[in-house]
Amino acid sequence: MLKGGTRAQQAWQMTVAAINAWIDDFAPSMGAAIAYYTIFSIAPMLVIAIAVAGMLFGHDAAQGEIVNQIRDIVGTEGAFAIQGLLKSVSQPREGLIAAAISVVTLVIGATAVFSELQSALDRIWRIPAVKRKSGVWQLARTRLLSFGLIIGLGFLLIISLVVSAALAALGRWWGGWFEGWQLLLQMLNFVLSFVVFSTLFSMIYKFMPRVTLSWHDVWIGAVATTVLFIIGKYLIGLYLGSTGMTSGFGAAGSFALLLLWIYYSAQIFLLGAEFTWIYANNFGSRAKRQRLVNTVQDHHVSIQQAQQVVRAGDSAR
Repeated sequence: MLKGGTRAQQAWQMTVAAINAWIDDFAPSMGAAIAYYTIFSIAPMLVIAIAVAGMLFGHDAAQGEIVNQIRDIVGTEGAFAIQGLLKSVSQPREGLIAAAISVVTLVIGATAVFSELQSALDRIWRIPAVKRKSGVWQLARTRLLSFGLIIGLGFLLIISLVVSAALAALGRWWGGWFEGWQLLLQMLNFVLSFVVFSTLFSMIYKFMPRVTLSWHDVWIGAVATTVLFIIGKYLIGLYLGSTGMTSGFGAAGSFALLLLWIYYSAQIFLLGAEFTWIYANNFGSRAKRQRLVNTVQDHHVSIQQAQQVVRAGDSAR
């Protein structure tokens, strides 16, 4: 348990504890596994999310919006690599059987990374391994949850498209006479991205681990992760842009850049998960639950001690 103090002291204690837990849980290795699965899952996952959003706005508009969002995050080269992956995955298959196999492969590929995310979060939350007899059901449950999260990503994309369209309309109306509109637009886009990422992280932290978490704990961790993610996005961009690390990969440089960005982002995600775990167990709902258990245990011990005293007195007589 962490010590008390001011809010700033508590935040510092939780940050240090989260970093120590991140090291103890071998997060770099878990992040490498997540990055590996993400490379195979990101294109199918985005295809499904674009299909959901495309039902309202059309396929081209949905894909254009998500590529623009990705470009803002990973840069032009990373967005170019993802566009290539989307193009290869989205090619239609001839014949009913081929199309059905393509859809099944798409769903399995899209949900693969979430299985690895669940394993990583279960390790962070100290959850015992699943028994063998429940492995098939657990796998099916994980895939269903993963597919639900991808559908949720599609709806988040819809919200992003709606807000972006509204901001564009306001820009046409107000941009001519409001000089500070561009600055305000950047601030509104920042707030939108912050809300979207916080919601996405909260959904993953809430539904993926095999443990019951309160929404309050989840939102605290999701907001902290989003702050780390935004800071890390610029630091990762500066690092990858200044080192020239991908220059030796030639034509595969964009792909290597995307893989490196996913790996470093996975480390931020896992650090945020550690922070969520630290907060929940020291200041959140699980801390309150543990205090209640300790109170009940102390009360039970007191009753046992009283009974022993009574029995000792009876024996003395």
